[in-house]
Amino acid sequence: MIDFLVIGGGIGGISVASRLAPLGKTVVVEAEEGLGYHATGRSAAMFEESYGLPSTRALNRASRAFLEEAGVLAPRGFMIVGTEEDREAFDTDMASMGMEPITVAEAREMVPILNPEVVTRAGWHAEAWDIDVDLLLQGYAREVRAHGGEIRLKSPVTAIARARDGWRVTAGDEEIAARLLVNAAGAWADRIAGLAGVRRIGLTPFRRSMARLPAPGGQDVRRWPMLFGPGETWYAKPDAGKLLVSPADEDPVEPHDAWADDMVLAEGLHRYERVVTEPVTRVETSWAGLRSFAPDRQLVIGFAPDAPGFFWHAALGGYGIQTSPAASRLAADLIAGRAPEIGRDLAAALSPARLA
Repeated sequence: MIDFLVIGGGIGGISVASRLAPLGKTVVVEAEEGLGYHATGRSAAMFEESYGLPSTRALNRASRAFLEEAGVLAPRGFMIVGTEEDREAFDTDMASMGMEPITVAEAREMVPILNPEVVTRAGWHAEAWDIDVDLLLQGYAREVRAHGGEIRLKSPVTAIARARDGWRVTAGDEEIAARLLVNAAGAWADRIAGLAGVRRIGLTPFRRSMARLPAPGGQDVRRWPMLFGPGETWYAKPDAGKLLVSPADEDPVEPHDAWADDMVLAEGLHRYERVVTEPVTRVETSWAGLRSFAPDRQLVIGFAPDAPGFFWHAALGGYGIQTSPAASRLAADLIAGRAPEIGRDLAAALSPARLA
């Protein structure tokens, strides 16, 4: 029997496994052929401390030092651009995200394609960084293996049974006996709970689409900041000399290997086009991922109140990558019976018991 079985090989599961491996025999099972296949590998991959609800921001702050020391952050900057029509949403975002007002001329110095006839206001925040997601993910995986843990790919979970001393889980073509089960299955986390006979948390996966465009007008976009439409109606981010544009869609869907909806993508590209001088002439590729939320949109980290030995690490929303150092540390503290480093109040706010 192993000590810890982690279901899910995204950033949530692998980061928790990296914390648990020094504490006991740890195995990660992942249904896909590689780690981070779904939400993790399809993220815009930004670190912005002021993004999210207060509990998420606390995790962001607690994660920053780890990410800096891991060498996975690169300067990017964050800009919000507004028009006369979205003044109220612009003001709300400026206040909630602590952004500095700048002139449209200053904004155009950083992003020359902004349309001065449409953009009437802009905000700026220098402290936003790109995250090298693969480097971070593989770093967690190395930590798992360095402490004798195993990562088993192509091992979908098809059955879970309670046992006197823990759990029996069928993953791939084998049965694994584990003292403690960590449910880090992303969009599938409620289904895993159902297999285990554990009360679900009301998880909802939402589709988020992305398009990769050629550099607008042949511009060198490498030093451009991330651009954001007020009320999160669209965003754009440089990526390897191209520009990623998302409609920031949030359509509830069933868990699946997501793809972009052409109409939703077109509507988002139109919102982006309204504030720039260069039209979208070609989409090189598009994709979608799933961002999964609990009803109150806070992360869910803690023991299931109705099932001893069943631990939730789910509902990470769009924050799983940037919060992974602190969130995984909280999970390990709770599993090990230690006082949570991040504080008991925050641990209680994220506990699945709040959803009972």
